[in-house]
Amino acid sequence: MKKAFRAIEAERNVGIPQPPPQKKWMTLNGVRPEVVARGGYSGFFPDSSQPAYDFALDGSIIGTILYCNLHFTKDNDGFCIPQINLQNATNIDEFDPKGVKTYSVNGQQTRGWFGLDYPANIIFENITLRQNLFTRQGVFDGSPIIGPFQIMEDRNGKPTRLWLNIENDLFYKQYKISAESYVLQQLNPLPEFISSPEIGFLKGIGPKLGKAAKTRLIFTFLEDKAVEPTTKTTYGSLVKNLGMIKSFASGILVPREYVWPVDKARFLQPPTTLVQDAHKQGLSLFVSGFANDKYLSYNYSYDPAREYLQFVDNSQFSVDGVLTDFPSTASEAIGCLNQDKNATRTVKALIISHNGASGDLPGASDLAYQKAIDDGADIIDCSVQMSQDGVAFCSDRPDLMKTTNAPTLYIDRSTNIPEIQKADGVFSFDLTWTDIQALHPQIESFFEGGLVRNPANRNSGKFVTLSEFLELAKTRAVPGVLISIKNAPYLASKKGLDIVDAVSSALTNASLDKQSLQRVLIQSDDSSVLLKFKDVPTYERVFYLEPSISGAPGQVAQEVKKYADAVFVHRDAIMVASDNFAFNFTKTIPAFHAANISVYVGVLKNEFENFIFDYLSDPYVEISTFYSQQVDGFVTDYPATANMFARSSCTTKGSPYNIQAVQPGFLYEAQPVAEPPLLSAADVVDPPLPAVAKNATAPASGTPVAAAPPPKSSSSSSLTVGTHGLLFGAILALMTIYA
Repeated sequence: MKKAFRAIEAERNVGIPQPPPQKKWMTLNGVRPEVVARGGYSGFFPDSSQPAYDFALDGSIIGTILYCNLHFTKDNDGFCIPQINLQNATNIDEFDPKGVKTYSVNGQQTRGWFGLDYPANIIFENITLRQNLFTRQGVFDGSPIIGPFQIMEDRNGKPTRLWLNIENDLFYKQYKISAESYVLQQLNPLPEFISSPEIGFLKGIGPKLGKAAKTRLIFTFLEDKAVEPTTKTTYGSLVKNLGMIKSFASGILVPREYVWPVDKARFLQPPTTLVQDAHKQGLSLFVSGFANDKYLSYNYSYDPAREYLQFVDNSQFSVDGVLTDFPSTASEAIGCLNQDKNATRTVKALIISHNGASGDLPGASDLAYQKAIDDGADIIDCSVQMSQDGVAFCSDRPDLMKTTNAPTLYIDRSTNIPEIQKADGVFSFDLTWTDIQALHPQIESFFEGGLVRNPANRNSGKFVTLSEFLELAKTRAVPGVLISIKNAPYLASKKGLDIVDAVSSALTNASLDKQSLQRVLIQSDDSSVLLKFKDVPTYERVFYLEPSISGAPGQVAQEVKKYADAVFVHRDAIMVASDNFAFNFTKTIPAFHAANISVYVGVLKNEFENFIFDYLSDPYVEISTFYSQQVDGFVTDYPATANMFARSSCTTKGSPYNIQAVQPGFLYEAQPVAEPPLLSAADVVDPPLPAVAKNATAPASGTPVAAAPPPKSSSSSSLTVGTHGLLFGAILALMTIYA
């Protein structure tokens, strides 16, 4: 296997990690884009709290800027808060339930609690901050409100880079509160950046800063139809007059859509020329609105780092900075990730697809496999299923209800098979290959609402037989394949289908049993299946461990070694969580490594709801954490994300930024929870495979499987469906069309 692995290293350009070369940026001044932490690390801690600012500095790239949205008390003292209405971001409604008022703020009637109704001692001593987005965890609620003075130095007494945003200067002037006086008279030194969406404020304070001042004035654009209060002109109109803005500001801050529009269906549109236009005027351009837990454009495959890269590392321009709730993710995008698919691999762990690139396309379809190869997967996988007439093909599981449009055609064929699963299903082994070809693969989403997977690819691609899968792997010179076998005893004894023989024959027919250029991994949850492939020395056997475990006693690990060279484990077999926070690492990896067994972990997904809180809604933090635990392979729905990590400098000494692996209890000490049990011998050793029963529709064991027949027309296919099934299918089809 060493020779095979060296081949993969050569193919995938794996080398000794080197410090990354100095990158050239297409920013205004050619320097690295800035990371601006909005309210500190507001994606995790309460916005504008001391812990949020501290964590932004500790967990982000050196030079990260702290952003304070400045509002004022009755006695003209300033404090940092995400918006003028204190209701959602603080506990003020509990402190003063009757203090609710209504003010006209830029022509909008706003009802709530406002800082200008309270003196500074009340705001700073009695009111505390809370997470203002209720979709985020709130265990850190209760931090006191702070002002700019508390974040002008870090915890070591070193000066920070400070950005003050004056959001409502005209509003406060009506009540004799002066933002300008506060900034000029109270703050020393002046902040590096001062921004405002009000032209009058920036024009007024600019001349008073003095020629020696290094403060940069930034004009903040709100959404394009909003009206700028000084000029009574929409921001959408003002963006066309950058020359005028240059007369009082050195830069602009705009929402993401000003640079890269996204349509209502959440797909990227062509970029505007705003960055280039601003740079021509000598204006730096910053972009706001970044957060890992937003519903991103489908173009980003739920990878938040790719969104930053779209703005800072494309062939046309680079914005000068990003304003974000998750500054660590912006830091990795700017400081260590590499979009070059030919860059040297710094991480040797295998990238193993899960049904191909199933995060972007219907799993196990031809297009999903092609994309997985293009995205840099070392190993592409086929979970083998059997048709009633013995055709072996790739699909995630035998039940086709969620991975195809089977409910619209074959709902009358649904059955309950407890040996396979608890729920009813439409099973591949009850359908002929012709029946199956009448279906369409369907992208499977694991999260609801805004986290459904790309609807434009909902039914893209076609089914792939096992032989076609192997031919694709050979044609594209993929370093390796993984063939997964499940339910072999049931198929043999109850359906007369020999899945083991079908796989063995296909590999032999593809000449993959007598070569070592391409790795062949055989995966199963059944030890007796793995034993069937023991006599082919070039095959690597992978034991699929379904149960959650926390490790394996030495004798049990040695028992696994009799059947397998590697194990696949689920994520919770490595990291134990409590209340969705990291609680402890298990002994799973050390236990198997001690027995010289590789460990593959999965299934990795990019959607932010897939992560415990410690991963900061960032797939790269999870990957980095597993890599720090020395996993040997990542099994993923999104090979492109794993590949970007593998070719990054995010774990390399000397890199501008390193992703910090999670340490259980560092961010939050969760309540103790029982770890999963240790793997037992009973979980490992399975009974011998039963004899293959007779099946009139399947080829005899050992007989080469005939080529799959061409699909019949849809009208012919429908003849296999009963009247009830046709009616039900028609209803479901209409529901799908008009949903």
